[in-house]
Amino acid sequence: MTPASRYARLAGYEIHYMDWGAEDAPTVIAWHGLARTGRDMDDLAAHLAQRGFRVLCPDTLGRGLSQWSRAPDEEYCLAVYTRLAEELLDHLGLEKVRWIGTSMGGAIGMAAAGTRLAGRITHLALNDMAPALNPAAIARICAYAGAPPAFDTVTELEAFFRRVYAPYGWLSDAQWRRLAESSTRRLPDGRVTPHYDPAMVRQFIVHPHDYDLWPVYERLEIPVLCLHGVESDLVLPATVARMKHCGPGTRGLLQVIEVPDCGHAPALNVPEQYRWVQDFLGQEHRA
Repeated sequence: MTPASRYARLAGYEIHYMDWGAEDAPTVIAWHGLARTGRDMDDLAAHLAQRGFRVLCPDTLGRGLSQWSRAPDEEYCLAVYTRLAEELLDHLGLEKVRWIGTSMGGAIGMAAAGTRLAGRITHLALNDMAPALNPAAIARICAYAGAPPAFDTVTELEAFFRRVYAPYGWLSDAQWRRLAESSTRRLPDGRVTPHYDPAMVRQFIVHPHDYDLWPVYERLEIPVLCLHGVESDLVLPATVARMKHCGPGTRGLLQVIEVPDCGHAPALNVPEQYRWVQDFLGQEHRA
């Protein structure tokens, strides 16, 4: 299946997204992680589109083919990202959507489902994301994401990605190559580097409590799926346990799946992971 590459003017910026499937099909928002792009969702989106869903995969402000922020300290934060999500739905005339988000994409979905898009997000799948995160893992991520290296060749950049994203689990050689090629920008000196604005990590400095989402999580009255990488250092087992005893967990709306052989975060690129997400998004739910 061939997706359409589209652009929309959202929150004053040109935002890029990939659009998979039929326009009149039930819509899924598939949102990527912190230093990634919407192309990470290609395999999952293709699978879901072939099974009756429309899947929209945005590049967040400052990532991929979307514009970079003109005011990084003010705009690289969940409040602006949820505004982008709301304006994307309004732009496309979408009243109800399902949501699958990896890492930051899950946090955006959680925040949106409890605020701007309350009542419009009907299902929320969190790919190794929770209402609280391990500070040590955040420091690790910021260390490499805030100062991305530059290489002479794309082959060298791919080798870097293979090291940094080894916790994703198994990827084929072709998937690693696509990840590299869809995540590369060339610098003025001709070298290549990851395709995002390094200033986006200032979110963790200027907005240090952005990912403290327990109050939002407590309010959710929609089905929630948590895919937890067994080896994740970002989402700790104690946090997952707490999720089971508050909010959707106490309402019988939370499903947790421990994903073996993955850390932060599962790549959503193998049949078992497709099935988990498809079965969850296909559930009927009436608020």
